[in-house]
Amino acid sequence: MEPPLIDDLADDLQSVSFTSTGTATTATLHRSTSSGSSSSATLTPAPSAHTSFSSKPATTKNQPLTFSDLRFTLRLGSGDIGSVYLAELKKSASTADAGGDEIAIFAAKVMDKKELVSRSKEGRARTEKEILEMLDHPFLPSLHAGIESPRWMCLLTEFCPGGDLHVLRQRQPLKRFDEAAVRFYVSEVVVALEYLHMLGIVYRDLKPENVLVRADGHIMLTDFDLSLKCDDTASTPQVIIPSQNPPAGVALNKTDFTVADQRPHFTSSSCIIPSCIVPAVSCFHPNRKRKKKKPTSHHRAAGPEFVAEPVDVRSMSFVGTHEYLAPEIVSGEGHGSAVDWWTLGIFMYEMVYGVTPFRGVDHELTLANVVARALEFPKEPAVPAAARDLISQLLAKDPARRLGSTTGASAIKKHAFFHGVNWALLRCAKPPYVPPPFSRDVVSDDSCPGTPVEYY
Repeated sequence: MEPPLIDDLADDLQSVSFTSTGTATTATLHRSTSSGSSSSATLTPAPSAHTSFSSKPATTKNQPLTFSDLRFTLRLGSGDIGSVYLAELKKSASTADAGGDEIAIFAAKVMDKKELVSRSKEGRARTEKEILEMLDHPFLPSLHAGIESPRWMCLLTEFCPGGDLHVLRQRQPLKRFDEAAVRFYVSEVVVALEYLHMLGIVYRDLKPENVLVRADGHIMLTDFDLSLKCDDTASTPQVIIPSQNPPAGVALNKTDFTVADQRPHFTSSSCIIPSCIVPAVSCFHPNRKRKKKKPTSHHRAAGPEFVAEPVDVRSMSFVGTHEYLAPEIVSGEGHGSAVDWWTLGIFMYEMVYGVTPFRGVDHELTLANVVARALEFPKEPAVPAAARDLISQLLAKDPARRLGSTTGASAIKKHAFFHGVNWALLRCAKPPYVPPPFSRDVVSDDSCPGTPVEYY
């Protein structure tokens, strides 16, 4: 989609107000929906620097929002159905009282409604808005406000000053990340995909360009217009009880677990108290000490696992980026959530080696390689065996044999590549890169000639 000029866009938006009696509508924060043909929008602005680990921004007093309250300053990037701009919340007497001297900035995805209809893309834009309204996760965006006018549709989300991982990789030595950085970013992507799957959402568009770096160095997935939103029956919660403790790095097969209950019902007597909060000495028997179990070298303790991913969903759509398409999408056999684990394998391969594994001279040859060519690893750089093994299991061409296809992210988290990762405290891990304070004057990077900095 050809991005509209900022001046033209601003002039058009200035004439529309949420408080008018026209057809302008909006979705408010906290997932409240508008009713009728006119409504008043409330905005919860995000701070210009994300300094906390909260997935939701700091809140201020809710106020009616009009387009005249926003200033569009920079085009951050463009996609298939819209362009993303840096938008500032203009200062007013009320915002000055609530937010001090800080200027609230957002990423505003602007879509031309007429062009969406002409290209039959309005369904994708609507799906993206519905998904954004559902999300509440530290590695995923939250919709601050949704704006519609007769001409434009606009979605306001958090602005990430660190750009995307594609541009960041271009700045690395030899244009690839080291093992520690790969582990950090892949871990956070796994958790984000797990959350999406639990909501019945198949992402389908994972690539470095869609993984943004927040101000605190942690990631945020973006661009959900290709995502598949499943119905409620596609994701059935299950409690998986392993029949035996598997070795570290080995995924569970279908015969290695039993389903305790499709919809588990817990009573007070069945609750499991985390070991981190159980006192080492009983309050009632202070002299009785707990015996410490000696860990074995080949096995580690494994308790019940919660799995809620849409493994049974099927879609026949041909969507995605050619180099990241899964074989089942190319062959038209129908696909489910396992395509996200295939794209995770391609994503990890590119982060490690700086290239994707099946790229051909054109799109047709690339698709042929995805379906038929065996996975190969370059001799350079030297990559640990655990990383190669994880990539190989994620890039199994048969989705039924692909790591994560049965028990989802829980199987991937057990892999030896993630040894030492504290999944419960990922947000406390030190990022490999924390972007400097954002400046509107910096729109390109001289250290990477020929690669403009497109934040989205």
